[in-house]
Amino acid sequence: MSSEPHWRDDIASLVFPVTGHGAICAVHRGAFRTLLGTSPTPEACLGYFQRFESVFRAAASAKIARRGILSGTSLHLTSRDIARKLLEEPQIANGE
Repeated sequence: MSSEPHWRDDIASLVFPVTGHGAICAVHRGAFRTLLGTSPTPEACLGYFQRFESVFRAAASAKIARRGILSGTSLHLTSRDIARKLLEEPQIANGE
């Protein structure tokens, strides 16, 4: 399992490892389309992830806790999962 976020063409998703969980988290191109308001390239998806990496990781941790996802079990995030955490970020909440 790669320790770096990367694009997987076979599932049209960005994937990243979930630290301490032993599995990957996938975010489908459709979620990025909703978040970015356009049909994004894999490079645009990776750039967005890098800009808001802490948000994506927090969203994954919250989903694991909320759903009781067992260690080693992969998961995916929806645009709603990510948007929920984006709204909690102080700089976003303050309109920056």
